[in-house]
Order: sequence, then structure tokens, then C-alpha cells
Amino acid sequence: MGVVPAGTPLHSPRLANVIASPAELTAALDATGYLADEGLSMSAFLALRMGRPLFCEGEPGTGKTSLAVGLAEALGLPLIRLQCHEGIDSTQALYDWDFPRQLLHLRALEAASGGHLDADEAERSLYTPRFLLARPLLRALTEAPCVLLVDEIDRADDEFEAFLLQLLDENAVTVPELGEIRAATPPLAVLTSNRTREVHDALKRRCLYHWLEHPDLPREVAILRRRLPGIGERLAEQVAGAVQALRAQELLKPPGVAETLDWARALRELDRDELDAQTAAATLGAVLKYREDHERVVRAGLDRLLTS
Repeated sequence: MGVVPAGTPLHSPRLANVIASPAELTAALDATGYLADEGLSMSAFLALRMGRPLFCEGEPGTGKTSLAVGLAEALGLPLIRLQCHEGIDSTQALYDWDFPRQLLHLRALEAASGGHLDADEAERSLYTPRFLLARPLLRALTEAPCVLLVDEIDRADDEFEAFLLQLLDENAVTVPELGEIRAATPPLAVLTSNRTREVHDALKRRCLYHWLEHPDLPREVAILRRRLPGIGERLAEQVAGAVQALRAQELLKPPGVAETLDWARALRELDRDELDAQTAAATLGAVLKYREDHERVVRAGLDRLLTS
């Protein structure tokens, strides 16, 4: 692989020249079905041009993960996703060795040598790229240019966050048996957080930051009509309006755009072209995922929800 200084901007013509402005990025994302507002397009464009990670924070369901998917499609690049979780470590995220294949290789060497195996030579043959299992972070370094999605970084612990910080800083990693592996072109990294805990300032300082809000009513209607071709304007406005009203209540889990789409799909499966209180009550499970939220909304009155 080629060696470039850490932090070098993404000067690949495919990336830097094709997308010449935030407006062009908005249009490219729009073509994939992702409707970005002006602020988000600006942040993503600057991350692209400056070679900096983009840190996206916000409530669940605001389109953080979908942004990375849309960017990959808009730029014509592969998407490599690392899903963070409690207890994730560098082995799960970076690389591991294929022990079963190494064992088979040893047996083959032993059989070929007639029992006179050179231990040092055998050991050297075990730790080669042939037996390396690349996990998402190593793949992002070796397969770049690509979009690297580090999803829900707030679920990982401090130790993993520090490890990720170093990797994003240097766009390189050292595999003791092989040496340094460095990206010739840094990946476009998108980090997401639902803010279940505060991510350290050291990581945020190295990123461009954007807070994603739930879409306003006109944008949510537009998303429904884009993602569900053929949905009636009346139904789209009713569903989006009802979801907006639900978010204004004190719910354990306010619905995101994914729930809005699920609700609209459920209504279409029932051949409904209008949302009434009876149908809303029967299909509320598509949009609310906690019993307490369901009971709170029903007590408040579904007629009131549909007219708010």
C-alpha cells in the first residue's frame, strides 16, 4: 500500500472533484433517497474535502446511519460498517488470525516434511496476509477509498474509544507480525452516537460535528413520498403530522423516521388512504415500541392526536 501523511485530504478525483459544493452533495444524496438539510450537507461536504471524520449525534431515528449509507451510494464507494456494542475490543474491530486454517497449514507442512518440520520457518509461514482475518477497521484502511461507518460509538467503552482515536489520527495500524498497514487514501469516516453517554472531547476535537434533529413536518412528508412512491398526499400528511405530535409528548421512545415509514407501510398494506382514530389504535404498534407509551397516547385520546 502507498504511504501518505495522516490527515491528508481525500484528493481522489472520484471524491473531491465530482462533488464540488454542498449543493451538489445535497443533490447527490437526494438521488439516493436521502433528503439532507443545508446544515448537514455542509458538514458532510467539509468532512469530505478536509479529510476529517464526521461525528453525527442525535436521537435514535434521526437518520445518522442512513447518512453514511447515502454518502457511500452517492459517491459510488463501498460502505464498511462497524457496529459498536458494550465490550467491543480491538480484536473484533481490527483483525484476528484464522486459527483453524493455520492449524491445517501446519499439518500440511508437517506431512510434507516427513516429520522434519523447521519450527522457525513454519511459524513465519503462519503469520502472513493469507491467514489474516480483516475486521471492519482494517478493511477500511486496506480497501479505501470507502465510507467507514462507526455506528453507535457511545455504546463502546473508554478504552476502545482511545484505540479508535489513534487509528483515525494516523490512518494506520501496526500488526506486530506484519508491520505497519497505512491507508493510501484515508476513508471517509462517519461516527454516530445516540448520546447514551458523553463521548470524550479528544475524539470530538478530531471530527467535524453535526447534531441531527428529527425532520420538520414538510421534510417528513417529503421523505414519506420519496421512500413510498404512490402514497397519497393526504395519508402522508396525516401520518407525518401524527408522528410529529407523538414526538411532542413525553414518551420513553419518541418515534424516528423509520417508525414513520413503518406506520405508513402498515396503513398501505391495509389499503387505507386516510388515518382515522380506529385505524391508528389498531396499528399503533408500528410506531410505538413501549407499552407505557402506547397507554399514555391512548389515554390522551387518538382523536386529539390526529387533529393536533
